Amino acid sequence: MAAPSGRSGRRAWAALVPAALLCLAARAAAEPGTAPGVAPTTAEFDVRPGGEVHSFSRSLGDFGCTFTYSAQGGTNEQWQMNVGVSEDSGLFSCSIWRPQGKSYLFFTQFKAEVKGAKIEHAMAYSQAAVGAQSDIPLKQEEFEITETTVSHREGKFRFELSKLMIVAKPARDEL
Repeated sequence: MAAPSGRSGRRAWAALVPAALLCLAARAAAEPGTAPGVAPTTAEFDVRPGGEVHSFSRSLGDFGCTFTYSAQGGTNEQWQMNVGVSEDSGLFSCSIWRPQGKSYLFFTQFKAEVKGAKIEHAMAYSQAAVGAQSDIPLKQEEFEITETTVSHREGKFRFELSKLMIVAKPARDEL
């Protein structure tokens, strides 16, 4: 399911999804009944310029998230990836962002891929919220969402990325 179309639909998703992901991550971390090894985890990693393709991955239980990118300009930037699973294992979340808000790197490509789940909602942002600033979503034509990936759209992406958010449901085989 892609984000709703139209400006007000994007704003609604942009406001709802971060709150839902924070609740999901906090609830999974706080629940005493949460299975061992499925508490949300946040890992820091460097996004490196230089034009080479790099990847960063994290797994949680049966789920995984991989961020693949190529960037130019500037120096390394500190980014974070958070993966979480709801208490009932009904939702998997993967968030990738630059905690300082705006990235000053020039992204030539990006792709976030989930394993073990199918994307229900995803959003990409040119600027992440910091202080009084709000998230600024990419235009819908700049990226595409499939069942398992969120990636730049060749020729439409404007090279700015600071945050990706994905909510997915477990991939279940139909009988």
